[in-house]
Amino acid sequence: LRELIRSIRACKTAAEERAVVARECALIRTAFKEDDNQFRHRNVAKLLFIHMMGYPTHFGQMECLKLIASSKFPEKRVGYLGLTQLLDENTEVLMLVTNSIKNDMGHDNQYVNGLALCALGNIASSEMCRALAREVERMMNSTNPYVRKKAALCAMRIIRKVDEIEDKFNHRIGPLLDDRNHGVLLSGCSLLAALLEINPDYVSDFRRHIPSLVRALRNMVTSGYTSAAEYDIAGITDPFLQAKILRVLRILGTGNAKASDEMNDILAQVATNTEGTKNTGNAILYECVLTIMSIEAESGLRVLGINILGRFLISRDNNIRYVALATLQRVVNVDLKAVQRHRATIIDCLKDSDVSIRKRALDVAYALITEENIKSMTKELLDYLLVAEINFKEELCSKISLAVDRYSPNRRWQIDTLIKVMCLGGNFVKEQQREKFCRVVASTPELHSYTVIKLYFNMRESLAQEALVNVGVWCLGEFGD
Repeated sequence: LRELIRSIRACKTAAEERAVVARECALIRTAFKEDDNQFRHRNVAKLLFIHMMGYPTHFGQMECLKLIASSKFPEKRVGYLGLTQLLDENTEVLMLVTNSIKNDMGHDNQYVNGLALCALGNIASSEMCRALAREVERMMNSTNPYVRKKAALCAMRIIRKVDEIEDKFNHRIGPLLDDRNHGVLLSGCSLLAALLEINPDYVSDFRRHIPSLVRALRNMVTSGYTSAAEYDIAGITDPFLQAKILRVLRILGTGNAKASDEMNDILAQVATNTEGTKNTGNAILYECVLTIMSIEAESGLRVLGINILGRFLISRDNNIRYVALATLQRVVNVDLKAVQRHRATIIDCLKDSDVSIRKRALDVAYALITEENIKSMTKELLDYLLVAEINFKEELCSKISLAVDRYSPNRRWQIDTLIKVMCLGGNFVKEQQREKFCRVVASTPELHSYTVIKLYFNMRESLAQEALVNVGVWCLGEFGD
C-alpha cells in the first residue's frame, strides 16, 4: 500500500496517474483469481485508496465479503471497512453478507461485535434491517457499554429504514438514558431524537425521562476537571453529550409548560456557567439558546438567551456572528423587545466585509422594524444604502420599500421616503415597487402637487436613476397641470 501511494504521489500528470492505477488494478484482479490469496486484505486496502481517488473498484466487492468471513481479526476489519466504503445499500451483493454480520454480532469478542454493528448502522438496506433487528435489540441489553452504544446507534438506522419496527426499540431507550456511561447516554439521546423526529407522538411518553437527563446535564456542568478529565475538551465536560442532551430537551419541552418548567433551572445554569471564550463553550451556549427559545421558558430566561446571542454578535469569528444573526431572525417573534436592545450591533453588521453576514443582518434588521421605530430604522437603512455595494442594493431597496409600505405613519412620509430610495438607488428599484409608488400617489389627490414638485426638483439634480425618471415622468404627465 505504501509503495502504491508513493507511486501515485510521484505522478506529474493525470494520464500518468491513470496509468499507474490501471496497472495496479490489473495486478489486483489477477491476484483475486488465485484460490489461496494470503494478501487479499492488502489488495482490498489498496482498492480503498484507489476508491478514495475516484476510480472504479466494484470488482473488489466480493473480496470484501470473503474477508468478513475470515476468522482473523485484521482481515475481518479490512473486509468491513471495504464493505462500508465500496458498497452501498443498493448493491445487490449486500444481502449475501447478512449471515456473516449475524454471526459476528454473536461473537465473543466485543470488537468483532462492533465491526458488525458499524457496518449494519452505515449501509444496511431495509431487508437487512428487518432480518437483524432482533439481534440489535438483544445487543442493546448487553452488559458491555461498548456494545450497547453501538447497538443503539445501529437501531437509529433500523428505525429510519423500517417504519413498523420502531415499537421494538421504544422500551429499550429508557435504560440507555439512565446509563452513567457517557458513550451509552450519547447514543441513547441520538436514538431518542431520531425516534421523536420520525414519530412525534412518542414525545409525551418520553417526558418522564426529563429528570434523569437534567441530572446528567447538571453533573457535567458542575463537575470539575479532576472528576471528569476523561471527557474534558477545552475546559468543558463532554460538550458533544451536553449538546445532544440540550437538543433532546428542546424536543421534549416544546409546547409543554410543565416539561419546560422542569428544565428552566438547568438551562439557566448552563447559560451562566459555560465559558464562551472557545468554540466548545460557544457550541453549548448555542444549543442552550435554541432550547430556551423553543420551549415555554420564563421571560427572564429568554432575555438571558438573547443576551448570549448579543455577545456572539461582537465575536471576531464570522461563523459565530452568522449563527447569532440566523438565530435572532428566528426568535425575533418570541421576544422582540429583548432583540431590539441589540439593534445597534445588528446595524453595525451591515457594514461587515463578509457578504453572508451583511445579508443576514439585513434580514434581522427588517424583522425588527415596527410602527414605533419605522422612522429611525429607515434612516439607518437609507444611510447604509449610500455606501452599500452594488450587488447588495437591490435587496436593500426592496426591504426598505416593503417596510415603508407596511409601517408608514402617513402618506406624505411614505412618499418622501420612497422618493429618497429612488434617488439613492433608483437603478435597483424593481418594476413592482415603482408601480406601487404610482398607485400610492394616484390615491392621494391632496399630495399630487407636492409629489410632482418634489420629483421635478430631484430630476433636475440628476437623471441617472432609472426608477426616479420613470415615476417622475409618469407623475408629471398625470398630475403636472
